[in-house]
Amino acid sequence: MTESLTKKPPLAGIRVIELARVLAGPWAGQMLADLGADVIKVENPDGGDDTRQWGPPFVEGADGENLSAAYYHAANRGKRSIAADLKSPEGQDLVRRLVSTADVVIENFKVGGLVKYGLDYDSLRKLNPKLVYCSITGFGQTGPYANLAGYDYIVQGMSGFMSITGEPDGQPMKAGVAIADIFTGIYAVSAIEAALIHALKTGEGQLVDMALLDVQSAVLANQNMNYLVSGAAPTRLGNAHPNISPYEVVPAADGYLILAVGNDGQFARLCGILGLEAIAGDERFATNRARVGNRAELRRLVSTETLKWQKADLLKACEENGVPAGAINTIEEMFADSQVRARGLRVDLADAAGTLIPGVRTPVVLSETPLHYVRPSPRLDEHREEILAELAEREREASS
Repeated sequence: MTESLTKKPPLAGIRVIELARVLAGPWAGQMLADLGADVIKVENPDGGDDTRQWGPPFVEGADGENLSAAYYHAANRGKRSIAADLKSPEGQDLVRRLVSTADVVIENFKVGGLVKYGLDYDSLRKLNPKLVYCSITGFGQTGPYANLAGYDYIVQGMSGFMSITGEPDGQPMKAGVAIADIFTGIYAVSAIEAALIHALKTGEGQLVDMALLDVQSAVLANQNMNYLVSGAAPTRLGNAHPNISPYEVVPAADGYLILAVGNDGQFARLCGILGLEAIAGDERFATNRARVGNRAELRRLVSTETLKWQKADLLKACEENGVPAGAINTIEEMFADSQVRARGLRVDLADAAGTLIPGVRTPVVLSETPLHYVRPSPRLDEHREEILAELAEREREASS
């Protein structure tokens, strides 16, 4: 941590005004803050970001103060908070003053929701032509669904993701976290950075139009291509892989583990471990194509043998023989894992009152411009005086 603070992070000097709440927009803002941007989170004075109340659990201050829900702290590290009522002329004026000094705006209101306040892209770019204005919505700025509210869960269903997730004879399943929101936040950061490079080169800002449905549909990756090439819509396979076998969860005597056999050599070595040498050259299983076609029988043969092993013993044997395999950890076990600890994934930061607030770093490591983790998630309106003083100073400098 000390070494990282001696070098400027890559986005030092970039100012971001975050008019977003819940997850996709704040996730993008948090990543930009970790990368060194000055992110000012503008919140509703009546309770702030919705996720401040999305608990339990709640973070408790040293004096017993409720410091907002854990959910809120997952996406708001590194920012400064100022409250503004966007429905009031005073609140609108404050946002315009902030935007005049900014490089980026992130907002996730419904399409057209900020027009009546004069805080939409067309209005704000007149104040700041180099402004990168990122709008995050469920369905984007165009199309028949543009005016509908978008929710991560619904988008997971609409995108096709849930149709390929879950057991074949069970319900379609969502992911255990809001992946449409999170992926959209990550893609938004990439788009914002590209637009910033353009703005720095040309002085020309632009609108970044991010849609949860676009993103969640696009990240289906090989499953999209499986359909586009074959014409057959992929279906739910539980923990199995549509294009590789055996690449799934298998039972052991004391639980479950993952086998991720990606080529014929690895399969032959797995057969050696399990005493299945005879099937390594069997035409039903000798190639990945054949194994996928005979998935059910292969699963039966492999599972019969893995059930005879303790998890730890089988994982060790796989590691020693170059067969990809892994444990299925709880989140508690993940944080205790030696590799996760060595990579410093957990980041605990003290707030102004000395309360230590846990967090998880952005999973990016840069050798020359390391990310900074110096400020935990803010209290509502915590930085009002500081931000207003800076704003006044900038305005004095601009007028002189």
